[in-house]
Amino acid sequence: MSDSVSVSPFSRLGIVVGMEAEASLIRPFLPTARFGLSGATLSGARQAVLDLVEGGVDALLSFGLAAGLDPALRPGAVVMPRHVMVNGERLAAAPALLDWLGADRADVINGDLLHSDVIVTAATRKTALFHQTGCVALDMESGVVAEMAAARQVPFAVMRVVCDPADRTLPPAAVVALRPDGSLAVGALVRSIVCNPFQIPALIRVGRDAGQARAAAKAALERRFS
Repeated sequence: MSDSVSVSPFSRLGIVVGMEAEASLIRPFLPTARFGLSGATLSGARQAVLDLVEGGVDALLSFGLAAGLDPALRPGAVVMPRHVMVNGERLAAAPALLDWLGADRADVINGDLLHSDVIVTAATRKTALFHQTGCVALDMESGVVAEMAAARQVPFAVMRVVCDPADRTLPPAAVVALRPDGSLAVGALVRSIVCNPFQIPALIRVGRDAGQARAAAKAALERRFS
C-alpha cells in the first residue's frame, strides 16, 4: 500500500470496536492505530473512548458490524454515515476522515446511522426505528464515539458493515453466543438451543450473514488500503 493511502490525515488515529474479532479485521490495514474495545457494552464504549482520548488520539473511528434498518440494505453493505443520530441529535462526521476512508465510493452507503444503548433484535423494532429516524443502520458504539468526540472537539467518522438486515429477527442464541473478545460462549449457546431448538435454522442464517459482513469489511479495506 502507498503511504499516501495508508497514512491517516490525522497522525494518532483511535479506533473503537465492539469486539476483538472486529479489531482483527482492520488492524492489519492500520497497524499504527490505537484500539479501544467496548465489549459490546455502553459503559465499555465510554471507557474505550475515554482511554483513547486521554491517551492523545487526534481522531476517532467507530468500526465494526451494524444492524440494518433500511430494508434495502443486505448483509455486507458498507455504511459510512455523514451523521450519527444519538439522543435525537445528528452529529456530523469529519469530512476529511470520511474522504480518506473512501466514503465517496459508489458502493458505500452514506445515510445516517442511529445509536442504540441496547441490542435491537426484532425486525418489527428495526422497521419502526427506520420510519421514525430515517437512519439506515444502527450500532451501540458510534453514538458514544460521536458524543464524546464532539465534547472533546476530536474529529470522528464511522465505518460499519451491515450484518443482520432489517427484516431479520435475531434468535435468542445469537445474542448470548459471543463473548466480548469475539470467541464463542459455548455453554450459553448450548443452553439456549436446548431451550429452543427451533431457532437452529435462524442461527445458521445469522452465521452466514456474519460471514458475508466480515468478508465485505475486509474487501472494502483492501480496496482502500491495499
